[in-house]
Amino acid sequence: MNSSFLLLMIAFLAVLGLTVRPMGAWMAPMAEGRFANGAFARFDQRLLRLMGVDADTGMGWKQYTLALIVFNALGALLLYALQRLQGGLPFNPQHFGAVSADSSFDTAVSFVTNTNWQGYSGESTMSYLTQMMGLAVQNFLSAATGIAIAFALIRGFSRRESIDVGNFWADVMRITLYLLLPMAFVMALVLVSQGVLQNLSSYVSYTGFAGHAQTLAMGPVASQEAIKMIGTNGGGFFNANSAHPFENPTALTNFLQMLAIFIIPAGLCHVFGRLVKDTRQGWAILAIMTLIFVACAIGVAAFEQQGNPLFGKLGIDQLASALQAGGNMEGKEVRFGISASSLFAAVTTAASCGAVNAMHDSFTALGGMIPMWLIQLGEVIFGGVGSGLYGMLVLAILAVFIAGLMVGRTPEYLGKKIEPYEMKMVALAILVTPTLVLLGTSVAVLTGAGQAGVANPGPHGFSEILYAFSSAANNNGSAFAGLSANTPFYNGMLAAAMWFGRFAMIVPVMALAGSLAKKKILPVSNGTMPTHDALFVVLVIGTVLLVGALTYIPALALGPIVEHLSLWAGH
Repeated sequence: MNSSFLLLMIAFLAVLGLTVRPMGAWMAPMAEGRFANGAFARFDQRLLRLMGVDADTGMGWKQYTLALIVFNALGALLLYALQRLQGGLPFNPQHFGAVSADSSFDTAVSFVTNTNWQGYSGESTMSYLTQMMGLAVQNFLSAATGIAIAFALIRGFSRRESIDVGNFWADVMRITLYLLLPMAFVMALVLVSQGVLQNLSSYVSYTGFAGHAQTLAMGPVASQEAIKMIGTNGGGFFNANSAHPFENPTALTNFLQMLAIFIIPAGLCHVFGRLVKDTRQGWAILAIMTLIFVACAIGVAAFEQQGNPLFGKLGIDQLASALQAGGNMEGKEVRFGISASSLFAAVTTAASCGAVNAMHDSFTALGGMIPMWLIQLGEVIFGGVGSGLYGMLVLAILAVFIAGLMVGRTPEYLGKKIEPYEMKMVALAILVTPTLVLLGTSVAVLTGAGQAGVANPGPHGFSEILYAFSSAANNNGSAFAGLSANTPFYNGMLAAAMWFGRFAMIVPVMALAGSLAKKKILPVSNGTMPTHDALFVVLVIGTVLLVGALTYIPALALGPIVEHLSLWAGH
């Protein structure tokens, strides 16, 4: 780790910190269900009436959850059909045919669940229509779904003796139209100004420096790139994702893309504080996320700057100097180097965003272990838009429960008693993704179809499989790309992990929201545990780390650790 990384991280956190209050102020009225006044409010009501939605009619948690699941299931079906029919549809200048059935199924589930796992190369598989009407649309809607769930859980804390957790249709419409679309529009314009493509042209043929004919891919990239980052989606227009110069051409775009990933998750912490009438609560949650993130980002940079231990044994100079970047530059863009690549890797795996500007598969063993571990924590360290906050609040409830057991009091969080029903829902929400990861990994390593996709046998091959299922079940989407996953086996297995990793967690979270909304808000007493101070921050951090370790003991980082030891041993 060097001074350039520290300066970059300080600048990143400083700019991010400046956005927290404005973003919270923008989103809080949407979360409260009173988005606007005057002419704008009349426009909002007329639009909702046109949709057949009465925003004043709230939903119970079961009705809200049912609407959410049906909406997303229909979205998956439409995206699947679009891929299968794209050969006969317009805006297909490359004349791409239908995507295979298993890949279409995997991709449809992937984008609807905000995972954006891609087993295909975008520029050689998807037509412009599929990219725009299918993938980009789901980038908006899956992000809006996650934020809507966070709103519902926040309402569970802020409302008293109510069965109303909001109206799903009004939430999704407002989040998409008034939050995601304006942000994506501005971001796309900035990206275009920096050189990101935005056109509907046919691919361009040209002769390269070596005299060979080559093809330059075109397309509506900036519009998809903007929501890919803002919505913590991560699916790249090009196979190289954010390492491609047409997706991420400059140091400025790289910085803005990292910022875009965190800006809504950080702002939602402030929304939480505003709605529970104590902004200190939101700052405490943000502090928890930031402290773990900083430690992990420093770890990635340090391990990558150390370089490959095998090269050290061979006497190869890996130190940074005026003549070389030093460290482990394998799989990294020289435009960004180790500092920007390490920070990007930590950002994208701390959030539920599969975007990459370097090949995680080429990181050092321990440098690659940290992004995998960030995913396995449940992506609550900022996390996806909405999913990061509601995942962290689930763990905060668990921390309060543990503290209550220690002192012999009925645990309370923000004036709401945490009773057996709430703890059952917390347990279900916590155990869903580890179960999917461990079962999926076990099946893959024990079957011929699973082993056939491994390009690197040994500990690193195990890491590739473990990373794939960790990424899928936790709805991240990045990969250790040495695994050949575009096969019927992996498309089916990973799609199942993505679907249940998303919606099997959403159900207990929504049940938790409904149960909390029904409860009274108890007054603060001398025995009430403060949930905004340094002690609470430390308690929740300990809970996050403990849960992350215990739920993955059978496989947590086993491959990377064994691989690291074998490299130092010279094998």
